[in-house]
Amino acid sequence: MKKLPLAITTFADIRDPNENYLYIDKTAFAYRLIDSGRYYFLSRPRRFGKSLFLDTLSDLLQSKKELFKGLAVYDKWNWDTSYPVMNISLNSGNFSSRESLTKSILHTLKNVQRDLKIECDPQSELSDCFDDLIKNAYDKYQQKVVILIDEYDKPILDNIENREQALVARDILKSFYSVIKDNDRYIKFVFITGVSKFSKMNLFSGLNNLTDITIMSDYADICGYTQNDIESHFAEHLVDVDLAKLKEWYNGYNYLGGEDKRVYNPFDILLFITNGCKYKNYWWSTGNPSFLIKKLAQEDYYIPDLENIVASEEVLETFDVDNIDLVALLWQTGYLTFEEEITRRGKIFYKLKLPNREIQSSLNELFIQYLTRQTNEAIRHQDHLYDALTGDISDLEQALTALFASIPYNNYANKIIEKYEGYYSSVVYTYFMSLGYPTISEDPTNIGRIDLTIQLPNRTVIIEFKVDQPQQAMQGELPSGKRGHPGVEQIKEQKYYQKYQKPGANEIYIVGINFSSEDKNITEFEWERV
Repeated sequence: MKKLPLAITTFADIRDPNENYLYIDKTAFAYRLIDSGRYYFLSRPRRFGKSLFLDTLSDLLQSKKELFKGLAVYDKWNWDTSYPVMNISLNSGNFSSRESLTKSILHTLKNVQRDLKIECDPQSELSDCFDDLIKNAYDKYQQKVVILIDEYDKPILDNIENREQALVARDILKSFYSVIKDNDRYIKFVFITGVSKFSKMNLFSGLNNLTDITIMSDYADICGYTQNDIESHFAEHLVDVDLAKLKEWYNGYNYLGGEDKRVYNPFDILLFITNGCKYKNYWWSTGNPSFLIKKLAQEDYYIPDLENIVASEEVLETFDVDNIDLVALLWQTGYLTFEEEITRRGKIFYKLKLPNREIQSSLNELFIQYLTRQTNEAIRHQDHLYDALTGDISDLEQALTALFASIPYNNYANKIIEKYEGYYSSVVYTYFMSLGYPTISEDPTNIGRIDLTIQLPNRTVIIEFKVDQPQQAMQGELPSGKRGHPGVEQIKEQKYYQKYQKPGANEIYIVGINFSSEDKNITEFEWERV
């Protein structure tokens, strides 16, 4: 059984025959890139295999033939030619000030000097040193230079909550990267990777020939594991594992390459196997989404809208320190993925969704903290809601009432949104989504939209929300003359439930809930089975 390459980003280590590591061959992508162009950019979320792919490119362009035996590129590459490679990684370092950032990049350039046995003037400015190294490498080796930049954006992202320092980092990097443009005659190949897609105008000014392969279908699975990879290469590690469940939990990242090119985050799969095939939120736990919470609060975002996002190409690609769009942020960092590409009025739009159950569960737990400021209490409320949804539906009233009663009163301060259905429905939606059940906000029917639908294995629950509904309406003074909760009556009159009435269908429950913006809780709750 081959060993798992957990946390190994060095291609030579993985290909060491004495180690017997499992390797998913990505060298066909490397060959295609080098053979067809010179300047490339790739954005992928963290821990997706970008660093390993860069190291693969590095060893290939240095013609380390022994490492590639048996791989797709072996019979195609000209092993007689080797290029000087400048490996520039910004994955680590102190980027908290102008001085520390400059020092960190200079340290990276010292590694380049050591590897290539070249020098720059130790007193020179950062960009001048980079410029000298490119020319000196070309002169020494009489070959054009390869430049590989890993985590190009990390100095900015590390300071994203500190606008002033983020702008400083952006300006330093812009000057540094501009050196590439001015040395085209000395350059063989450039590959730049990172998490975000900062505007070319603000960071890569002049590099107009930089080809962005982030959502090119031919490179959709350049990083990550496909379903075929899982079934063919990991089979001996996944004996007795339900592959459909594994796919539900961790697959789903779509970069417009088609169903067979949807990918898993490698980190999830490797840790899943290492931890005895236990389902946990492995990738999520490695990040720090505190900035995301602050961004949600700033925009007072309606959480259920995340399931119904259609974004333009411009929105997803326009990302800068002064223009951080929440949807673009969620997509680029891996919390949203493409569902489909849409063309309208001659323009391209993208429908986005949560990629898998890990993200659905984790992101909604984050939203719970944002909406309710609850952490430890959330588990108790999730248990009560789960018991009510799967057991006696009448217990749902008590579970929801206890939930809203536990939300700190000051969480409502300065919120206009509490007067409307949005806040309350967001809380309910988020809690149900965190349970892992398909939860649909603004669920469309032929004559209207259902506020919320929860689909369980054996039942469907349809909910209508009202806020500050007059008490007489609760007592039956409805336009139809019928008695009952107006939410329940609306569902019945509009026949929303018919969407889910099919031969052999599960139980269907309709629920009407009224919230009081003054009491900050449920004042009326009614349900029926139809």
